[in-house]
Amino acid sequence: MYFQHAAALWRDFPALVPGVLYAEGITADATPGTDRLTAVAKARLADGPESEFPEIQAWRRAFARMGLKPTQYRCAAESLLRRFRREGSLPSVHPLVDLCNAVSLAFAVPVAVLDADQVAWPLKVRYAAGDEDYLTFGGETEHPAPGEVIFADQAGQAHARRWTNRQSGRSAVSPATSTVLIVAEALHEGAATTVPELVDTLAAEIAKTWTATPQTAILTPASPRFTPARS
Repeated sequence: MYFQHAAALWRDFPALVPGVLYAEGITADATPGTDRLTAVAKARLADGPESEFPEIQAWRRAFARMGLKPTQYRCAAESLLRRFRREGSLPSVHPLVDLCNAVSLAFAVPVAVLDADQVAWPLKVRYAAGDEDYLTFGGETEHPAPGEVIFADQAGQAHARRWTNRQSGRSAVSPATSTVLIVAEALHEGAATTVPELVDTLAAEIAKTWTATPQTAILTPASPRFTPARS
């Protein structure tokens, strides 16, 4: 099993900095610490809306380049920050998802978390051919348009649409999830510093909360593949 971005994405988005994490032993009965992370987001939002954050502006430019209206399709981090600013909190979904959402809020970087056992490996971030299947959270099947950036596995299943806009219900974390792949991606100036810090923060909290030893990597065009060791 491995995870990587297609060469065409590195070519078209040279500022991309992806951080990945793989962990086993995840359970739904844990309580990770998220207050410090949400406090960081609250402090940043007190100085201005998320649309002014350089991390979010970089994704808006990427979405515009992909032909997507940035105010209609937002990266996941912007959607979370927008809801957090309006409501003051986020609903609890699953301990790991709650942690990843809090990390995404604090760093203003989209963080995807997938149930690794629901992926037909390998998993690649690439342009869609147009024949892939995407399962919504409502159970409906969609087919991403040719050229759309997706997370695609070997079986032609799309686990995310419009790059960092929306994940699939197929690999969503559930109470039965035990093994996960987490992907954080940034495009802003300074991402080479932000993403490693994000990954380290997430890995430390996972190790403290679960009996897990996360495997992590920062991917580059020269080293684009992450191949975790499964136990």
